[in-house]
Amino acid sequence: MSDLEVRQLRYFVAVAEELHFGRAAGRLGMAQPPLSRAIRELERQLGVQLFERTTRHVVLTPAGAVLLRDARTALDAVAAAAQRARHIGQPAPGLRLALKADFDAGLLPQILEAYHREKAAIPVELMMGGRGEQVPALHQGRADVALLATPFDDRDLDIEPLLTEPRLVALAASDPLAARATLRLADLTGRMLPDGTPADREGLIPNDSEIHNGSQGPIPDARRTSLDLAQIFNLIELGSVILFPPASVARRHPRPAIAYRTVTDLQPTTLAVVWPQNCHSPAVAAFVRAATSVAAATYPPESATTEEPFARNTRRLRDTEGLQGIVTSS
Repeated sequence: MSDLEVRQLRYFVAVAEELHFGRAAGRLGMAQPPLSRAIRELERQLGVQLFERTTRHVVLTPAGAVLLRDARTALDAVAAAAQRARHIGQPAPGLRLALKADFDAGLLPQILEAYHREKAAIPVELMMGGRGEQVPALHQGRADVALLATPFDDRDLDIEPLLTEPRLVALAASDPLAARATLRLADLTGRMLPDGTPADREGLIPNDSEIHNGSQGPIPDARRTSLDLAQIFNLIELGSVILFPPASVARRHPRPAIAYRTVTDLQPTTLAVVWPQNCHSPAVAAFVRAATSVAAATYPPESATTEEPFARNTRRLRDTEGLQGIVTSS
């Protein structure tokens, strides 16, 4: 069997996602007959049937479902490789740091200061984005490293936890619930988070299988995931939404029209520095060293807790070669 081509994988993924040869051909900007021939050739090359075809339906076979998963991963890897090559080939490439504004526990200035003292330091390009934008940026090669708060999909990423802190609920000071000192998630039933998800569901950090299978309840409203904190605070003051910010955000942003309250069964969040697996960039290693040293100095390890899955991923980092070697070297 000859090696698969990127073109073949793109054709296959388009048909697998559309489950319609005509729509897939339109999406690819080609005619349907050559696309059908290309898929038949791919099946012949692999020696398996990828689709069940009838006059009315196109359905993936079990072999097709497996190939779809791996083909997406392969195409993402190819795109990321090209993106990283273009970036590193620039005359003066910088370190692209992805994060959500204000969700750095106040550590970013100290981290950058410590990083710039590293021998391998290069200029840092801050990539501020909305919730959920950082992991795709890492996978697609648009970012080199990120500061992220749980929960997020950690597949194909290496992680070093920095600190774990409680989350509070931010709600309008005029909300009847603001009169109570503490709340439970059940008290927030019917209220919504800024991305449109139910507060009593989103407040629970999903387990690994939920994250990996994407079963996290309603799909977030893409129009709201990119709102900045000032916009979200305005919506909270109007009683339109509530928010579960880390305690560090609440401390840094007191507002008379917003009440911060403890939610006794709300899981804490862990801030971590995150980067792609198999990364061998000295600049990324220098940033990881700076971030971990600053966090350890600001929040001593004995006063912090590390939640799974981060303990697992930290062991993976320390038990493997590659980036671990340059993280610990000077």
